[in-house]
Amino acid sequence: HVQLVESGGGSVQPGGSLRLSCAASGYTYDNYCIGWFRQGVGLERDEVASIDADGSPRYATSAKGRFTISRDSAQNTWYLQMDSLKSEDAAMYYCVTSISGTWAGPNRWGRGTQVTVS
Repeated sequence: HVQLVESGGGSVQPGGSLRLSCAASGYTYDNYCIGWFRQGVGLERDEVASIDADGSPRYATSAKGRFTISRDSAQNTWYLQMDSLKSEDAAMYYCVTSISGTWAGPNRWGRGTQVTVS
């Protein structure tokens, strides 16, 4: 049974930091692109960042310079370090896997972790 479990969300003041984690079980994602999406209240689910199997990251414009995505293949876990958080970053954050080594659309989703900035 494949599971993606996010953790690390919480409440932080503007300018603060959080580190989100996504632990995968039931399947190894070494050879797949993985990433993070978020969905604010009343908004669409948007991509935040992704990282290819070769370690190449990409970021949404809103995340560039503030967020860092990384992966630990040995732990089958990936992370999103979020610094200089703004009120507009408040959302449910979801980890996601793609279907290939580079982003080719979402495949499997976690259940989300809530980030509040106020």
